[in-house]
Amino acid sequence: MLTYSEMLTLHHTALAETTRLIERAARGPLDLPTPCDEWDLAALLSHMIGQNRGFAAALGDGDADIALYAGPEVTPDCAVGAWAESATALREASARAQPDAPVHLAEFDAQVSATLALGMQLLDTAVHAWDVATAVGTTYRPDGATVAFVLESASAIAARPGGTPGVFEPPLTATGSDPWFAALRLLGRDPQPVA
Repeated sequence: MLTYSEMLTLHHTALAETTRLIERAARGPLDLPTPCDEWDLAALLSHMIGQNRGFAAALGDGDADIALYAGPEVTPDCAVGAWAESATALREASARAQPDAPVHLAEFDAQVSATLALGMQLLDTAVHAWDVATAVGTTYRPDGATVAFVLESASAIAARPGGTPGVFEPPLTATGSDPWFAALRLLGRDPQPVA
């Protein structure tokens, strides 16, 4: 079980790694398909930016209007700046938050601890970094501690009756022993090597 401080360090690293992937993505077209059904790269980046903004506000104030989670229109010209601004806001809000502080998440109409909210964002950031990498034809694999955390979280999500509708796709059949690939499959992604 990770402490809040440990999770914070892993999340900051994941945000930095995602920034580098988005800088690469913004040099090309944003209408590329992604592993997220019905989302091209622009829509995926918009979602990621919106999540950063919403969670930053919720961690900072204990709550955030659901409208704050809505992502902006993303173009190659604004993608890097909008992402960087949202990532900075989330990084700063999570660094100030107290681990046991109550946080209301309007998207789910649920109250959780700041620790759980940060864990949700660690999983989301790492998995969506892989989505971005896959869309632009490269690979992404977080550090071992993040992989272990995402696998544990993904296993819990997949074990819920009915999964998590609207958040992740149904789990795929697990094959092989790679823990990162296993986590991705549990979240409905097919981690085939990039050709």
